[in-house]
Amino acid sequence: MNTPLRPWMKYLLWFVGAYNILAGIGMIVFYHEGFRFLDVPKPELMLPLQIVGVLVGLFGVGYWLVAWNPLENRNILTLGFFSKFLGSILGVSYVVAGKLPLMFLVVLFFADIMYLPPFLAIMRRLYREAALARHAVAPSRSANSRAANSPAG
Repeated sequence: MNTPLRPWMKYLLWFVGAYNILAGIGMIVFYHEGFRFLDVPKPELMLPLQIVGVLVGLFGVGYWLVAWNPLENRNILTLGFFSKFLGSILGVSYVVAGKLPLMFLVVLFFADIMYLPPFLAIMRRLYREAALARHAVAPSRSANSRAANSPAG
């Protein structure tokens, strides 16, 4: 079976997967540098940030799963899309409220916002392909069901 993904879609998923895994590791191990880069005071408890780092890294693995097996793992991409979308709204609201520096928008753009349009395009394609596959299988199931339920002559 041919993959439902165009080559650029697969390459993007591989790239974003690697990016997320590295970003997650950075959030777990190198969080000091992130706070210094953004010129934001470091909180006393780092566990919440490190847990987010674990989740970011797991999303990276999830994007690789979508690249390997797109139709079966398309829901992971949907979760990733909404995570990036809602995280972007939250991040922008913190910048607008003055709780994060303007520089955070650059980080947010390269980590989340720029992936929203291609993720949406990939999701639309995968859900369309899944619907076509369901409809292609459905008639044969109906025919088999009718044959099994018809009275023998």
